[in-house]
Amino acid sequence: MHRLEFEEGLTLIETREPRSPLIYEIVCERLEGTAEIAEGETAYWIDARNAAMTHALYDCASSQRTLSGLRIARAFTAYQHHSLVRAVTRSAGPETELIVAPNVATLYHDPDVPDYEREELLASTLETLAELGRVLECPVVVTSAAERRASTVDDYAGTSIECVRTREGIRLVGGGDDVVTEGYHHGAHWQTTIPYWADLCGTVDRLDPTVVAHDRGLLEVRS
Repeated sequence: MHRLEFEEGLTLIETREPRSPLIYEIVCERLEGTAEIAEGETAYWIDARNAAMTHALYDCASSQRTLSGLRIARAFTAYQHHSLVRAVTRSAGPETELIVAPNVATLYHDPDVPDYEREELLASTLETLAELGRVLECPVVVTSAAERRASTVDDYAGTSIECVRTREGIRLVGGGDDVVTEGYHHGAHWQTTIPYWADLCGTVDRLDPTVVAHDRGLLEVRS
């Protein structure tokens, strides 16, 4: 369970696996509040390595209507992926809430792309996605599960978030106060975190140690 508030522009999430459940959570959470009022296509998913699993998306969504504005297009080569990104520039508009591109760099390292072309082609794709986010003033979220490729994508991203595996589950690192891990799902129950309760109940100002010591009778005051 994560609280994610993305700014406009390109955001990189370094995932632990190509098919990260986090991307489904991001899409459903973003579209949850707009499904009842928005019409038409409000989100675009540019897929690579078959990351888009419809059953996983519907399991995550509160209702089928949540995903009514999501359009998914699959690419199987770098050239197809680049063409889809360019196609989104012609289709997206002011009503667009989100653009996601999981495994954004992986197809560009396949053997069918010549060495002399792959970096330039990938750079063009990333520049286009970043510019889309700025022009449309909407978040563009990309993922990468390979450290070597993530470093290339990071050069174009305004924000980078890392998925760190812990004993309880995946914790998000980076992104400032806009990204918070509030809990971990364990089948029939949730393991909540301190940020979750701080957001729910609020926090208190830190007390002066001298005042605390005095209140507990640990400090002798002489006149």
